[in-house]
Amino acid sequence: MRKITTRQLTTAAVVGALYAALTLLCSTFGIAFGPVQFRFSEALCLLPFLFPETAWGLFAGCWVANLLSPYGLPDMVIGSLATLLAALWTSKCRNRYLAALPPVVCNGVLVGAVLSWQQTGFTEAFVPAFLFNGVSVALGEAAVCFILGLLLLRAVEKALPSRRG
Repeated sequence: MRKITTRQLTTAAVVGALYAALTLLCSTFGIAFGPVQFRFSEALCLLPFLFPETAWGLFAGCWVANLLSPYGLPDMVIGSLATLLAALWTSKCRNRYLAALPPVVCNGVLVGAVLSWQQTGFTEAFVPAFLFNGVSVALGEAAVCFILGLLLLRAVEKALPSRRG
């Protein structure tokens, strides 16, 4: 089992707290929950590309932020697990541009499914709702990750040139 350092634990905790705070800020503008999401905090989901230990901090931060989700326990659990899965996948990426893809895919599929289930249950309306919600969530996620997330990675790489790029 790999030993985690105090610095890594602190980094993960700070990233998690920042994720929760940014998501709560987004919720005041009505863009943190629902089919149209533009969570600035999702840009942080690219940090595991440079700092794999931040994956668990992102999960914890998302869990805290999703306590306020209007979609309740399913969003708290599945939405937070989508963030964890995306962060762990991102930590395995070898290319910064590909590192922006896991959050888009995971949130589009998993959060899109939660929203659709909340709206329709598992009725015949689920598939059309899922197509709409999945694409809508993925588009917002793509905008954040491929623009803000990649800008964040570039800034961190310049500040810490010893990290991979």
